[in-house]
Amino acid sequence: MFDEEGYRKLFVEESRENHENIVNNLLALETGDDQQAAIDEIFRSAHTLKGMSASMGFDAMEHLCHSMEDVFSLIRSGRREVTVSLTDLLLTCTDAIEGMLDAIEAGGAPSDEQSASLVLELQAFAEEEEGGEQEPSPGAAPPAGVPAEPAEDADDRPLYTLTVAIDPSSTMKDVRAMLLLQNLEELGTIHSTTPARELLEDGKFDGSFEILIESEAGEDALRTIASGTELSLLALSTPESLLDAPPVIPPAASEETKKPEPTPEPQAPRPAKTEKSREIKNIRVDIQRLDRMMNLVEDLVINRGRLEQIAKKHGIKEFDEALSMVGRSVSDLQNLMMGIRMMPLERIFNRLPRVVRDVANYDGKEVEFTIEGGETELDRSMMDGLSDPLLHLIRNGVNHGIETPEIRKASGKSPKGLLRLSARRDKDNVVIEIEDDGAGIDHEKLRKKGVERGLMTPEAAANATKDELVGLLFEPGFSTAETITDISGRGVGLDVVKKTIESLKGTIKVETEIGRGTKFELVLPPTMAIIDVMMVHINGMRCAIPISNVVEVAQTRPEAIHRIGNTEAILLRDQTLPMHRLEDMFGRAEKSNTLVVLQNDGRRCCIVVDTVDGQQEVVVKPLSSIAGNCRGISGITIPGDGDVVPVLDVNTMI
Repeated sequence: MFDEEGYRKLFVEESRENHENIVNNLLALETGDDQQAAIDEIFRSAHTLKGMSASMGFDAMEHLCHSMEDVFSLIRSGRREVTVSLTDLLLTCTDAIEGMLDAIEAGGAPSDEQSASLVLELQAFAEEEEGGEQEPSPGAAPPAGVPAEPAEDADDRPLYTLTVAIDPSSTMKDVRAMLLLQNLEELGTIHSTTPARELLEDGKFDGSFEILIESEAGEDALRTIASGTELSLLALSTPESLLDAPPVIPPAASEETKKPEPTPEPQAPRPAKTEKSREIKNIRVDIQRLDRMMNLVEDLVINRGRLEQIAKKHGIKEFDEALSMVGRSVSDLQNLMMGIRMMPLERIFNRLPRVVRDVANYDGKEVEFTIEGGETELDRSMMDGLSDPLLHLIRNGVNHGIETPEIRKASGKSPKGLLRLSARRDKDNVVIEIEDDGAGIDHEKLRKKGVERGLMTPEAAANATKDELVGLLFEPGFSTAETITDISGRGVGLDVVKKTIESLKGTIKVETEIGRGTKFELVLPPTMAIIDVMMVHINGMRCAIPISNVVEVAQTRPEAIHRIGNTEAILLRDQTLPMHRLEDMFGRAEKSNTLVVLQNDGRRCCIVVDTVDGQQEVVVKPLSSIAGNCRGISGITIPGDGDVVPVLDVNTMI
């Protein structure tokens, strides 16, 4: 569901930064400090403001920013000088933008009551430059009010009409059009485009478009610029001179601005801006500061456990009461800190529709992409690592999963494929699913490829289960693509996806059916920092098991244990479970009848332990780079007594 209020807050926050950047650099322009850098910063912020306001539907702000951008473009190209009156006008525009942002923040919509007149003034400034405020030749300037003599004494530049087409297969028509216009502006003045420039920059055009440009660069230079990558110049016409061409009047100009006027009279100074107080509701904090705060909270949790052990040992009533209050405060602080670090998944989900569009256009496919559960939150430290795996799985779904319209029609499907990305919370975990209604994964093809790549012997491939065959997808260098393209076929991808997800202590599972589609399911813990664990002893050594993986603790009899090949198994509650003694990790232990049943991603096993010490909240720290990765261990924790305790990685056991 579209969270309008969340987007509105984010828009206001980022727009205020761009607004402040424009104001500061306008003042820097006036003082003459590093003008080129200031102009570039102003142009960038104005362009960003325009795009953001257009995407949010705030048309009044978009039109004002677009007119400001036109003036800034003239300044950047050196065709307009920064004067006091122009600076005053631009600062008045920034005041209007600030008022619009205040209205948006209050839940309203910006009015064009003030911005409309400012747009006309900005267009008048731009029109003065375009209409012929050129330097006259020395000694040739006519008296004020006397019309200039034609041609011989005027510094005329020829007009050109370029008809340009962008390759229909291009996935970035808007970017190509914008780059072309920017490159042409370096050679002259663009008077108009058909369709309008806004439509070109938004990619809302089909086939060819026309550009009317005034330039002294010559036909060859224009032809070179208009014949770049994915561009083709269809026609180039050249009127004899500027005087032969009809006058160019911007469509939005009023009747007054259409009439040539002498240099405007000096205007009265604009009134000084009245400062108004505004409460600061959002602040941006360096993520390193949040990480340091999280470390301090983790230390508090560890020391709380230590104090609880001391209180239990000495049995001091007053100490217990004070510790109980401190414990509640630490828990509240911990929950608050975790909330600050949590981010909605829509932050990375919202980047993916463009990826689907580009890949579908590249492959000639029709895809309907839906997103659900973007409000589901995940720890920031995990969001950083999740972006690339999601990007690959989405591209994989379009490129490998969904068929071309012709193939889908032949198989009785709709020509438009469906791709669904969803997120939900399941107990303490976050589940992300990427599902398509494409061709599915052919297990026989996987079996054949597995033998060809030497990943399976023919005998093992013949007896392999569907799950084992699907597991080949995650082997390094494995790909089912017949040809190598810019998107796939190099055997790089799903193996990296699996390693990345496992590094986040998550799991990935694949379900597929021929002709019906494929579903990738990612299961991730909500955070990697503070979790509940069950403390157990194995061969006299203490270790921790995440409580989310513990099903039950059971007692067994020796006669209930059976050997199957080189492994042991036990029949528990009408279910046969593999049993592990973890002797390779903790050494050979005394015989024990205590079992801990573990579950991960729907699969179960059990391990033999000496004793169970109970449940405890602990801080999990990753293994140091000196120790490196250790199979079966996901990290370490330090409980209240100061011991270093390993945390078992149930995923690798199962």
